[in-house]
Amino acid sequence: MSESDVTGDGVRGVRPGRQAPTGAGGGRRRHRRGRGEQPMVPDAAFSSYYGKPVLKKPTWKPLDIAGYLYLGGLAGASSLLAAGGQVTGRPGLAAPAKLGAAGAISLSLAALVHDLGRPARFLNMLRVFKPTSPMSVGSWLLAGYAPLTLTAAATEVAGRYRLLGSAATVASAVLGPAVATYTAVLLSDTAVPSWHEGHRELPFVFAGSAATAASGLALATAPPAQAGPARRLAVLGAALELGAFRVMKRRMGLTAEPFEQGRPHLLLRAAEALTAGGAALALCCGRDRRLALAAGAALLTGSAALRFGVFHAGVASAEDPKYTVVPQRERLERRGR
Repeated sequence: MSESDVTGDGVRGVRPGRQAPTGAGGGRRRHRRGRGEQPMVPDAAFSSYYGKPVLKKPTWKPLDIAGYLYLGGLAGASSLLAAGGQVTGRPGLAAPAKLGAAGAISLSLAALVHDLGRPARFLNMLRVFKPTSPMSVGSWLLAGYAPLTLTAAATEVAGRYRLLGSAATVASAVLGPAVATYTAVLLSDTAVPSWHEGHRELPFVFAGSAATAASGLALATAPPAQAGPARRLAVLGAALELGAFRVMKRRMGLTAEPFEQGRPHLLLRAAEALTAGGAALALCCGRDRRLALAAGAALLTGSAALRFGVFHAGVASAEDPKYTVVPQRERLERRGR
């Protein structure tokens, strides 16, 4: 090693005065053991290339997919009410619930296929069964559930094959809870921040929303004397939906902001007011037909507003890159500590 290879710092290739200082002492030696260097460069402020989104926002059609979420929940919970009405001897409750479940799941599938573009794309999802994919599981779930609800409704209308209809009603009620909530798992499995961060509570929110929608349909169509189970389900569903949603927003932190801004905020505030008001009317309507109709309309509308609000909030969170980057950075910092 030649003399030119060694500088006053004793390091090859380092020239005095040419190194940027990296510590509080401007490059001075550390005299205490265990004391690390303090960076002079501040943490980088958040930015993205030209403010462009980090994620590609969902290209789903709002009316199709939010409608698909809403109608699937309505169908699944209606199957439960139909089976309950059948078992407890309430034909006036069971019949409209069966028809409602069949109609809702048919419209839900139509909305999904319309968004996909052609029916063959839905059928292609049934070529394999992948338990780790919510989309695959959901496709098979719908393929099994829809024929059961249609069978139950058809036998009810025809007034024949009662045994077959009863079996189909019970079987659809077994699958009903999964149909009502699997869409929450489907949304949470995406990278969309305001959907993904709510993965713990969103299934409970959707379960409550499905219960309020089904009870609203029953209150609007069933004789008041036989609508007791629907009134109780309305109260329980509203409590679950509103409580779980509040817990979810508190836990989500920054990614809960899209729920409190713009169109999602208006929709979700309307959903909260309609659901709470509808549950209160259901609790006190008794045999008053007009109050039952008002409660049913409020619960159905409130459930729809919630699904559309959640959908639009997710799209908004994907459009703003801070909802993707900032939570990731916070998770990394927590792991580092």
